[in-house]
Parts: sequence; structure tokens; C-alpha cells
Amino acid sequence: MGLLVFVRNLLLALCLFLVLGFLYYSAWKLHLLQWEEDSKYDRLGFLLNLDSKLPAELATKYANFSEGACKPGYASALMTAIFPRFSKPAPMFLDDSFRKWARIREFVPPFGIKGQDNLIKAILSVTKEYRLTPALDSLRCRRCIIVGNGGVLANKSLGSRIDDYDIVVRLNSAPVKGFEKDVGSKTTLRITYPEGAMQRPEQYERDSLFVLAGFKWQDFKWLKYIVFKERVSWTHNIQREKEFLRKLVKARVITDLSSGI
Repeated sequence: MGLLVFVRNLLLALCLFLVLGFLYYSAWKLHLLQWEEDSKYDRLGFLLNLDSKLPAELATKYANFSEGACKPGYASALMTAIFPRFSKPAPMFLDDSFRKWARIREFVPPFGIKGQDNLIKAILSVTKEYRLTPALDSLRCRRCIIVGNGGVLANKSLGSRIDDYDIVVRLNSAPVKGFEKDVGSKTTLRITYPEGAMQRPEQYERDSLFVLAGFKWQDFKWLKYIVFKERVSWTHNIQREKEFLRKLVKARVITDLSSGI
């Protein structure tokens, strides 16, 4: 009898706990919805109405610029206006002052450089330049374009428009030669990671900057191999990965539509 009473009391307590939990959760959701209604920002911190007019100070500052003209500081100012949390936590490229940037040293790659201090210090010790070229740095305003690798550019004849930008950014091993009509011929920065990088030096544009986007600790090690002209050790065992994939194709687990594995 005592056991039954104990179980009954336990179930009652559990039910009460669930009811209180549901009421608390409902009240929190209602409060959150009310906050979102009252606030002009969403939960990420962006303006709810991104199509609204520019802030008065921006509208006045850039009122005399013609359509399509380069507007110094405009992108950063507008980003701050629609996303107040926006900040510039570090310079565009790491330089020998990287140890001062506490915010990026708190997180492991790809969100920071935690644990990579010695590798980065060794790489920067033999790096002559940390910035854009003097010609680009001297520009009062820089218009940038990022050219993706998708086939959507095919037959669009956007090459000349792409080349009109001051800085043309390309990703990984995106080809240029033979596709100039659609993708342009100019490359200012080529951003890549080891597995996506071009494998032959002659494939790189002589007047472009190679930018490593390190998102795992092996990427920084790979760059050190390159800088010090050491024997490159791949961050992935590509041959083993291919063998694994071929087995999956053979077993009809996956299909290789490109016949390239």
C-alpha cells in the first residue's frame, strides 16, 4: 500500500512539473513573439525590413554619387545600419600583429586560429607582404566582385563587366583560360584551401594574390610546406578516399554520374 501511495505522489509531482514547464515555455514564446513585434530587428540582429530607406545620414552622404559609382565606406556603413552587431574583428589578412587579435585566437579553425600560433608565426616570418598590392591600396575606393564556380555564368557574356571591377575574387581552381567571354580574364585574389587548390604553378595567374582560407589545422601546416618548399603532405589521403568511393560505386550504393572517380 505504501508503494502505491509513493508512486501516486511521484506521478502527481511529475504531472505538476510538466504543467509548470509547459506554462513557462508558453510564456517565454509569447514574450519572444511580443519582443519581435515591438523590435525592428530579428533574432539575428538584422533589420526586419531590409527594403526600408537608407538612414538619413547615409542618404545625405552618398546622395551625390551616380548610379554604379564606387562609394567609399558605403558597404561597411550600410552593413552597420542593417546589422548593428557588424564589426571588423580582424584585418583582411593575418600579419605579424595577429597575436593582438584576441577574438580570433579564442576559437579553433574555421572560426579562429586557436592552436595555430607557432605555425602562423613561422609562415609570417618569411612573408614579405601581408596586404593588397600598393596599387590597390592606393585606390580611394575599391569595387569588388566575387566570381563563383557555378555553371550559371555559362553563355551570359559577363566577362567584360567582371573585368571592370577593381578587385576580382575567384575561388579554388575555377578556370579562366578559354572562358574569358563569360567569366572575364582578370584575377586579383584567388581564395582556396588545399584540396581545392590548383596543382600546377603555371595554372596560377602571375599578377594575382594567392589567399589561403584555412578551416582546419592541417591547412596551416600545408601552407607551411609550400612556403618553406618542403615536401607537401596532403591534408587528406585522396587516393584512399577515391578507393573508398569506387567501392561504393561498384556496390551501387552511389552513382558516379561524371565517371570521374
